[in-house]
Amino acid sequence: MYAPFFGLSKEPFSIAPDPHFLFMSEQHREALAHLLYGLGGGGGFVLLTGEVGAGKTTVCRCFLEQVPVTCRVAYIFNPKLTVAELLQTVCAEFHLPLPAHADSVKAHVDALNAFLLAGHAEGRQAVLVIDEAQALSPDVLEQLRLLTNLETAERKLLQIVLIGQPELRDMVARQELEQLAQRITARYHLGALSFDETQQYIQHRLSVAGPSAPLPFTAGALGRIHALSGGVPRRVNLLADRALLGAYAQGQRRADKRTVEQSAREVFGRQPAALPPALRAALVPGLLALLVLVGAGLLWALLRPVAPAGGDAAAGVAGVASAAVGVASAAAPASASTAAPVVPPVPPVPAAAADPAALLAAAHPDIATAWRELGLRWNVAIGEGDACAATLQARLACFRSASGGLGVVRQLERPVLLMLRGADGRVAHALLVALDERQATLQVGAARYALPLAMLAGLWRGEFATFWRLPPGWTDSGVAGSNPAARAWLDRGLADAGFGPERPLAERVWAFQLAQGLPPDGRAGPLTVMRLNRLAGVDEPRLGN
Repeated sequence: MYAPFFGLSKEPFSIAPDPHFLFMSEQHREALAHLLYGLGGGGGFVLLTGEVGAGKTTVCRCFLEQVPVTCRVAYIFNPKLTVAELLQTVCAEFHLPLPAHADSVKAHVDALNAFLLAGHAEGRQAVLVIDEAQALSPDVLEQLRLLTNLETAERKLLQIVLIGQPELRDMVARQELEQLAQRITARYHLGALSFDETQQYIQHRLSVAGPSAPLPFTAGALGRIHALSGGVPRRVNLLADRALLGAYAQGQRRADKRTVEQSAREVFGRQPAALPPALRAALVPGLLALLVLVGAGLLWALLRPVAPAGGDAAAGVAGVASAAVGVASAAAPASASTAAPVVPPVPPVPAAAADPAALLAAAHPDIATAWRELGLRWNVAIGEGDACAATLQARLACFRSASGGLGVVRQLERPVLLMLRGADGRVAHALLVALDERQATLQVGAARYALPLAMLAGLWRGEFATFWRLPPGWTDSGVAGSNPAARAWLDRGLADAGFGPERPLAERVWAFQLAQGLPPDGRAGPLTVMRLNRLAGVDEPRLGN
């Protein structure tokens, strides 16, 4: 209805899962990375939780698109079932042939076990994805745990992914489900979008619906959308859609703060709390300080001698209260500005960022050229042959990630190759040379392109590659193995990082990975080596800001 009025080809904030509007924030990429990591973690359970509308289904859809072809996937979206009904559904999703009159739990479990064993013999993996898993009853969860009992010496034969609302975390933390909790190999809680991410999300959807259309929101409106939606994507969609409809009805080219607040009353029935729980918790100390200081000022005003004239006592109370407000404001964290009436203006998008097609046209269609450009930053000249084989002479190995995301890239702090995808499916490669909170700088040859993170998310699915320096005794397989020199290097690096020898090596590696924000598995692979090298000050190229 309102799209042509704002220069848009379609309504940008529909809650329908249109893949053209897919936006993966850094959180969503991290959640996807955890799911993919759990997929290769030897079986068991993977847990993804998040508030209603936080984007769990979006992450799940991306996960299912990236599951290897060797995996057989069963997807259950309505898990309010009995044990028998669940087993029947699982067998049906895996398309298992059942004998006539096989209506018992045992018959379905036997059929499922035979299927898993046959798949393992063929080199295939089975994955069971259960959405809305907070609706599962304890006895059904226990049955799911029993299904994961079938295993080989190396891995369990069934991988189960549980996706649900926050109460799912509380369920698996119960004492009676402790055995299930111990089998969770990866877990992630998807929170709300930050203030910056909300703006990136809105700008991304608008750029898809109308790349050349002017921004139909004022800076104040964008701030109120984040505050009133709590940064939950589905609530952002509902509120932004109604605000644009309201602006259209009033003939306004831009929705302002007042229109957003009126839209919130219409969409949500009442104006929701403006501050997310974490921010409210952060403001408590400042508010308490305000109350204490104001109370002290009132007490001082009551006990002090009465002023001769002019109302100095009242002025004193006002002065103390005013000072208290200043102290409380100074004590409150900077993030409190999110809820303030005055919202910082949205920074202009760099001119080069307005045309991602130019970047795609310039980017290298073959990764070999991109590897050679990256090699120059490591002072290694790579010829026409295999780049990864050529750099081994310089003790450099190639590392590739299918879905690491910006979170991992920030941790690695080094230039990386990004695999970009156009709307037509064309793949190209560019070098990421700088990254900050708002934009990424990509380089192709001598040309550089500054892209807002929201625009980068439309071109990049998290795939990247880079070099890492092999420590003494290490091989390009990426593990220390039993080589004494490699293990001595690892032991020394962990000790220097504060993880001394008082615990077994695998436990120290796991703790280091957790502290560094890496996927913890207790195995010292390339990511762990890269972080240890960086902390040790090894001379390597760095990612700019």
